[in-house]
Amino acid sequence: MTEPQLHHLHCKDSTGTHRMGYWQWGQSDAQAVVLCVHGLTRQGRDFDVLARALLQAAQVQGRSLRLVCPDVVGRGSSDWLTDPALYQPLTYLADMQTLLADLHAQAPIATLDWVGTSMGGIIGMLAAAQPQALVQPVRRLLLNDVGPQLSWAGLARIKSYVGQGGPFDSLQAGIAALRQTLAGFGPHTDEQWHALNAPMFKQGAEGSWVFHYDPAIALAFAGLSEATNQQGGQIMQALYEQITADTLLLRGADSELLSRENALAMTACGPRARLIELAGVGHAPTLVASGQIEPVLDFLLRP
Repeated sequence: MTEPQLHHLHCKDSTGTHRMGYWQWGQSDAQAVVLCVHGLTRQGRDFDVLARALLQAAQVQGRSLRLVCPDVVGRGSSDWLTDPALYQPLTYLADMQTLLADLHAQAPIATLDWVGTSMGGIIGMLAAAQPQALVQPVRRLLLNDVGPQLSWAGLARIKSYVGQGGPFDSLQAGIAALRQTLAGFGPHTDEQWHALNAPMFKQGAEGSWVFHYDPAIALAFAGLSEATNQQGGQIMQALYEQITADTLLLRGADSELLSRENALAMTACGPRARLIELAGVGHAPTLVASGQIEPVLDFLLRP
């Protein structure tokens, strides 16, 4: 399958329900499921290149996989929430639990692996620390440039741009603007950058191009400070130390969000993550370049 299929399901929240979209690759009845969850302002199509490579490698091994890449609520094909205060990790975790239960009802899940970039990794840590709340415990957890302890400088930079920018006169203008904002993504060819970021935009009623996500997701950052970041880090650290899943940590060597010190600490506690640092990349590796994809394939397809 060279293109994913878009599906939707309804998830409950404190105001009623919202609809979440997810992109599915591979065999819909495969018992091995890989859930790929994107970063704060991104969407499920971020994983297109990885999905194609993973399915091709699995086919060579004679294995069947089902890859699922949700658009976290407020992004992409998913609804925007009526109460912006609900844009927070516990809402996203509940949605992933609902999604996995629905997938399990369609075809039983025998193994569950999780690939989480930035925010998607935070949700993944929450899920892996509470295996009893999932239809299957997370077997393998890949954390892409994220951990329980995050640097304030990196969060402050994200806070400065989330919800900002646009509208743009053309799709190409929006994609070019992202190239400046997201310089930490590292080098990409023009073709790679266009393919990765075209799904980040939608055309408005007047013909201009705007970001695909609800600008209100920025409200969760409004009250964030260095002090609250430290408090949140302590909570996440306690959860990280409960994780037993086989864990791989990817870190952009130039990341301003996940320091090398904090990454190394993750190798010595909890699941004792195996650390791979990627040169020439900051926050966050896009899993487009072959040198970034290969360790992911090795990790997820290891016997």
